[in-house]
Amino acid sequence: MKQHRAALLVATIALTPAVLFATPAFAADTTAATATTATATTDTPVDEMSDEELRIAIARILADKDSGKRVVREANAALDGTVDDMRTFLKTGYRLAQAEDDSVAVFRILGDKKSGKAVVREAGRALDVGTPEALRAFLETGFRLAQAEDDSVAVFRILGDKKSGKAVVREASRALDVGTPEALRAFLETGFRLAQAEDDRVAVARILADPTISAALRAAAEEAIDGTPEELRYFLEVGQYEVDR
Repeated sequence: MKQHRAALLVATIALTPAVLFATPAFAADTTAATATTATATTDTPVDEMSDEELRIAIARILADKDSGKRVVREANAALDGTVDDMRTFLKTGYRLAQAEDDSVAVFRILGDKKSGKAVVREAGRALDVGTPEALRAFLETGFRLAQAEDDSVAVFRILGDKKSGKAVVREASRALDVGTPEALRAFLETGFRLAQAEDDRVAVARILADPTISAALRAAAEEAIDGTPEELRYFLEVGQYEVDR
């Protein structure tokens, strides 16, 4: 059975990267939605699938790198079982197993200290609703949008910080002008650091332009100006005060 399963997985990966299921968000009729989803790839109702078609459908789920632990466990159990076990998994078991994996993922997001207020709020709402559709909708779209809300607040705070330099203000404004979740996240993850480094290099260059500084401070500044963003920041916040000025 395991050899047969491995062969199916290899064949499935070679045939197509497409995932069998695309669970709808907040479907009004979950029974109808599940039935439609289960036949989305083959156009064959689950009850009419042959033994081989059932195995291929489940193998596609196993080949999906986004499948969680419970989904993988239940899919493997279905392949080891009867034809009826495979049908039951495709019709109802997959949706429920994915909901369990999704629930774990949402709790992890809630437990992440980096999660902002909007993310915590929307994650809490998804768990309160508690349906497989609500959990999936949060992970597929709600999390991204809630994080964008939190990121927008974070960018505005940076803009409002009197210590923010010209490059930081410029890049923060660009991120807000673009306005997409991806632009905001990119600024906070990389753009802010690089823009701050640009401002910090200007600040160090101003120190070097002062002819009255000591040789020790000049040497430290010359070393810092060619360094990493972190080294520049350290020099301005700490290093310059550790040498004779």
